[in-house]
Amino acid sequence: MAEFFGRGSDPQWYKDAIIYELHVRAFCDSDGDGIGDFRGLASKLDYLQDLGVTALWLLPFYPSPLKDDGYDISDYTNVHPLYGSLGDFGAFLEEAHRRGLRVITELVLNHSSERHPWFQRARRAPPGSPLRDYYVWSQNADLYAEARIIFSDFEPSNWSWDGVANAYYWHRFYSHQPDLNFANPEVRRELLSVVDFWLGMGVDGMRLDAVPYLFEKEGTNCENLPETHQFLKELRAHVDAKFPNRMLLAEAN
Repeated sequence: MAEFFGRGSDPQWYKDAIIYELHVRAFCDSDGDGIGDFRGLASKLDYLQDLGVTALWLLPFYPSPLKDDGYDISDYTNVHPLYGSLGDFGAFLEEAHRRGLRVITELVLNHSSERHPWFQRARRAPPGSPLRDYYVWSQNADLYAEARIIFSDFEPSNWSWDGVANAYYWHRFYSHQPDLNFANPEVRRELLSVVDFWLGMGVDGMRLDAVPYLFEKEGTNCENLPETHQFLKELRAHVDAKFPNRMLLAEAN
């Protein structure tokens, strides 16, 4: 169903779309465990269609410790088992497309869960090695002092000490959400692969979370940097070359 809407579709379809945002977890439970899932959501698509909805925006549904309601992702290319399987997602996507409903997923680019294999691998890798450089490390907590602490009620610093790595790691959000190092080209390639995975399944668009914070630069507030805008241009060109008519919506402050 990846080409359901065809290459000839309007690339600006989102401008007139009626988008219904929902959390799979809270929408419809198909198996009686008290938690919504993709089978439950698929069973209610007729109701959404009858409302006049033309697109569904799904909040994060990936494997996660759920310390931040799924915005702490531990696997970018799968479905949290509480919500079903990747096959259940594919079946839901097919049913949505059959009704002319587009599907927008949410992707957290800036950070991962501390339990993501990338972070577990990075904290054990030697300093300066390619695996270590998936995240932002320092031997002191003085770098990027001009960056505000977003969750100052919960976090005293944007840096947290990791005893395994014997270094501080950078996080603009919670300490269990280490920031990915976008200065590392391999990290950018990894995340482009994640985008390819979901768009390749047939997803019609992505809402990109926490985009203002992707890059860090000493002497700035580490927000909305030129490097971030350049990455977004590269991402847009990458998607357009492989998946025409897909929407990208980047969060801005």
